[in-house]
Amino acid sequence: MAYENVKNYFIEKGLVDRIKVLKTSSATVEMAAEALGCEAKQIAKTLSFMVEKSPVLVVAAGNVKMDNKKFKSRFGTRPKMIPGKLVEDMIGHDVGGVCPFVLKSEVKVYLDISLKQNEVIYPAAGSENSLIELSIEELEEHCIFQEWVDVSKY
Repeated sequence: MAYENVKNYFIEKGLVDRIKVLKTSSATVEMAAEALGCEAKQIAKTLSFMVEKSPVLVVAAGNVKMDNKKFKSRFGTRPKMIPGKLVEDMIGHDVGGVCPFVLKSEVKVYLDISLKQNEVIYPAAGSENSLIELSIEELEEHCIFQEWVDVSKY
């Protein structure tokens, strides 16, 4: 259902032709990059955390990791991933398809500056085998985000 919601959103925005539905899973950065024939840094991974009892998504380039010190400095707590069995209920997308589009209203989205190393990125599109091709400007336009943050390391 999450994929259909994301697809319908992008139909309304005239960008549905940018969605790529793969024959194989794109649930990890490596799998997605291999399937698309692109660099890992172009895969926009969406990580789900709990911050003060609220779900938070951080969208970052696929070639970076979260920096615990930077995360704690920005959010006031160490990064605590949402347990996999709770992700769909809290976010609106299942593990492997979590993306920054068509989310539950209480979810806050932050974009990590690591994404800016790319002209084109591929965030998930609501399922473990779908992605959408977007520019950074299009990502900003189509996800409701709080702000750009610097919480990653290479």
